[in-house]
Amino acid sequence: MRHLSLVSVCLIGTVVLAACSEESPEEFVEKAFQDVNVVDESNLNDVMLTVADPNEAVNYFRGATKEDPKRIDFQRGLAKSLVRAKRNQEAVTAWKKVTAMEGATDTDRVDMADAMIRNGDWKDAERTLDAISPTHETFKRYRLEAMVADANKEWDNADSFYETAVGLTTRPAGVMNNWGYSKLTRGDFAEAERMFGEAVRQDESLFTAKNNLVLARGAQRKYSLPVIPMDQIERAQLLHTLALSAIKQNDVETGKTLLREAIDTHPQHFEEAVRALRALEA
Repeated sequence: MRHLSLVSVCLIGTVVLAACSEESPEEFVEKAFQDVNVVDESNLNDVMLTVADPNEAVNYFRGATKEDPKRIDFQRGLAKSLVRAKRNQEAVTAWKKVTAMEGATDTDRVDMADAMIRNGDWKDAERTLDAISPTHETFKRYRLEAMVADANKEWDNADSFYETAVGLTTRPAGVMNNWGYSKLTRGDFAEAERMFGEAVRQDESLFTAKNNLVLARGAQRKYSLPVIPMDQIERAQLLHTLALSAIKQNDVETGKTLLREAIDTHPQHFEEAVRALRALEA
């Protein structure tokens, strides 16, 4: 009741104010509620882009764009939702529409390049990034620039872009992992190991970096697990990765030993390791 009274007082106030303007009280009240609806709609858009099921968000924004196709925020929401739903080809088309609209920004063009990379359109992504103003210096822009440079095997450029990206974020673990993988691809295993170790230090929950760290050590024939935080299941999985790395380098007996240790370590039945060990022993 208290909230209802407050709304009533506010509406009375708007009617009084309307009497002092050229608008009728009804028009003034309607306009006031339209402003409220805009706020509510904005909040709903944020919810759909963050916590909603990606495909539900796609349906929501697709319906919104049909009702008001000139609203760039709806078109942008549709493009972002398509990326979240991993519908990358559709996302590229949606971002092209956004970037052709009045009010499009360099951030939109970076997001379009991101969608292009996800869709495997590396050359289009490179052209899109090249067309963005050099003054648009963001973490995402430089991370994508580094990935494109990696794809082109422009290693010096890649290192420069990765270094810049790391300096533009407070959570560098993901980009450090990418940088380490770039070093791994080049055969610089020691530097890759260092990068992956730094990624794990920044984010102890990043299992991908832990697994890559073990790969980098295995490539150097370091067949012991690094001293990093891990639970029992992670330890078993990392031992399995290390075993496969040893086998790949023809250190088969070492690989068998590591597989047995992985099987013994895992708290449940470790089917992948059991199958690999049986294949080797057969």
